[in-house]
Amino acid sequence: MSSANPAQPASQQNSRIGAGIALGLAASLAFATSGTFVRPLLEAGWTPGAAVFWRVLAASVLLAPVGGWVMRGHWTQLRTEWPRVLAFGLLAVAMAQGMYFGAVSRMSVSVALLLEYMAPVALVILAWIRSRRAPSRLILGGTAAAVAGLFCVLDLTGARLDGLGVLFGMGAMIGAASYFAIGSSPSTLPALALPALGLPIGAVALGLLISVGVLPYSAPLVDVALLGHQVAWWVPLSVVIVVATAAAYALGLAGLPLMGERLSSFVSLSEVLFAAGVAALVLGEIPTSMQLLGGVGIVVGVVLIRLDGMAKSPALTEELVALD
Repeated sequence: MSSANPAQPASQQNSRIGAGIALGLAASLAFATSGTFVRPLLEAGWTPGAAVFWRVLAASVLLAPVGGWVMRGHWTQLRTEWPRVLAFGLLAVAMAQGMYFGAVSRMSVSVALLLEYMAPVALVILAWIRSRRAPSRLILGGTAAAVAGLFCVLDLTGARLDGLGVLFGMGAMIGAASYFAIGSSPSTLPALALPALGLPIGAVALGLLISVGVLPYSAPLVDVALLGHQVAWWVPLSVVIVVATAAAYALGLAGLPLMGERLSSFVSLSEVLFAAGVAALVLGEIPTSMQLLGGVGIVVGVVLIRLDGMAKSPALTEELVALD
């Protein structure tokens, strides 16, 4: 970075963050399709463990050629980067996916989602503990608005709790937080290398969980109901594999380093909004007024988190210039 103009680094930084937010929103939309398209499989007798195993395994195969392409000239860097790749596969893929579906198998989806999406709050608290500095008012306000919005969107009316299910949900939260922390950390590997190399590790770990009986497995290869028609089982599964897994992880991990773990974790909350939108379009499930209000709360929370970053940008710009 050779420009001495302090406004240029700030402009470049804002452009990078803007691109990261766009990629993050695209990833959230892709992730959001999973619930709608996996539901026909679950109603046909598939267990959550079977669905998540095949989506991760097949997405690994799909991304393998991409991984080989982007890793040209970078294979030697795995000598130092392999712990990061291994941690991503075990925590951000296997733990996040396996624990979430374990929670869903024991209690309502809304509670499981709520626990998993406490990851942004966990990251704020972790940063508070690490730095021993209280978050700014914008961060605290954004966190409160986003969490309140999440409660409204998920609509916990009649939700049931289960002790082991809550533990599974907390595990999913740790896995989700790991996704943001690991994905946004500095790396010498190409952005697409992490999902291409990490998903196979996650698939192996999920396979082991199934083999020892931690994740129940059933996957009847029967026709399922989708959009008012009977289709082969592989039709909705293909959407989940291509869109909600391969594309979602690739887009998300491309945007994470541009935004950082905190902002990206809050942007990811848009997944619940997109999920409601997809359900409305595909299944005719119209969001309630309370869910719409919750959507406003999530958007307000993300805006406040972004404003906090913009308020700190002059200091960051000076640091960038000093490092030039």
